[in-house]
Amino acid sequence: MAVIEAHDLHRTYKTTTGTIRRRSLDVEAVRGVTFEVEKGELFGLLGPNGAGKTTTIKMLITLLIPTSGTAHVLGYDVVKDAREVRKRIGYVFGGDRGVYERLSGLDNLRYFAELYGVPGKRIRPRIEELLELVGLKGRENERVEGYSRGMKQRLHVARGLLHDPPVVFLDEPTIGLDPVGARELRATIASLTEAGKTVLLTTHYMFEADALCDRIAVIAEGQIVAHGTPADLKAGVEEGA
Repeated sequence: MAVIEAHDLHRTYKTTTGTIRRRSLDVEAVRGVTFEVEKGELFGLLGPNGAGKTTTIKMLITLLIPTSGTAHVLGYDVVKDAREVRKRIGYVFGGDRGVYERLSGLDNLRYFAELYGVPGKRIRPRIEELLELVGLKGRENERVEGYSRGMKQRLHVARGLLHDPPVVFLDEPTIGLDPVGARELRATIASLTEAGKTVLLTTHYMFEADALCDRIAVIAEGQIVAHGTPADLKAGVEEGA
């Protein structure tokens, strides 16, 4: 059984147009997305801004309800079993928000560990493990406001892993990072499957998906237009050239 299953997912938003005579319009952000992610796989959802990547991932992590279609994580329905899904996933998004800048990295992780219900005796050793994993060992007592953007993103990854979820969703985690910070974060992401995680990564960088992912689904205008291993996709481009 696949760890993540999306079948014919649709998501329609209602919006308005016009200033004097306002009209309601339906906008299809996701139009029939179907894919599966196997256990221990690093799967990439690749596409430009506005392609439907974030909408898709938000449905999978139970933040949005699909207009139609179904999705399961570890066998749990993302709508009917939302609470069970949330217990078993970690979610990391791009950008600076999501941590408290006036606290140290260590205090941030302590706070979120308690919030996620990590047992008290497990908090310190778990934080130590994660500081090593994300490369922040030795910097944990510094205030987050003094961290580089890359360090903040690695702290985001550590936060998302505190409760040791088997499945991790990464929504454009390297966006806005300088080349060095992005390279360091990609090394952290690559280590997640080595730690036994199943990972779904969204990105609009082809080279990033190529470097990190076991398989890739290319999404455009809310639809999957190609999928396969990085080698398969590159071969297809060359044949079509």
